[in-house]
Amino acid sequence: MTILLQITSGRGPVECCRVVKQLAEALLGDARNNNLHAEIIEEESGPEQGTLHSALIHLEGSGAERFAAGYEGTIQWIGRSAFRPGHKRKNWFVGVQRAPIPESIPFSEKDVRIETMKGSGPGGQHVNTTESAVRAVHLSTGLSAIARDERSQQMNRKRAIERLAILVGRDEQRQQAQAQKQRWDAHNDLERGNPVRIYEGKEFRLKSYDEDV
Repeated sequence: MTILLQITSGRGPVECCRVVKQLAEALLGDARNNNLHAEIIEEESGPEQGTLHSALIHLEGSGAERFAAGYEGTIQWIGRSAFRPGHKRKNWFVGVQRAPIPESIPFSEKDVRIETMKGSGPGGQHVNTTESAVRAVHLSTGLSAIARDERSQQMNRKRAIERLAILVGRDEQRQQAQAQKQRWDAHNDLERGNPVRIYEGKEFRLKSYDEDV
């Protein structure tokens, strides 16, 4: 089973962004200890080093559903701010929710550049001496995805391409949403004066129009 989990700071301050980063790392370690494949495939940097506004985690394996259910919802962290030592607040909250898996955008493997690197086992242990980890780069968009869960380069290659397909699909969705927003903004920004045509009444009868247009 494949699941996407989104960790977000919402509109929280920088402290919440730090919690996102820490929680993402803790979740990855927990997932791998449970024999699940997990990787951050998309992230939005926070305002300070070591912080994230959001992180999208690709989770895969038997038991992923139950594992994800244990994280979905509001996560609280209790601690002093590392950025504002005098701040009295000690409770910080972030959210974890399941993200929809986009429809994969078909692309040819000739559109993908495969890069290999030295991988590591679950939790960053047992560093491999062979280049088993794989990064897949989509040439036209520059998007990339990494897989280093498996000791087999072939399996990591397959998983990296699957993750890349998700990212390309999400990028396409965002572009469509942006285009829709631009159309709506154009609607909101239309010029209210100087109409080229005027209609009136229940019959929607043409009253006048500008013949010069």
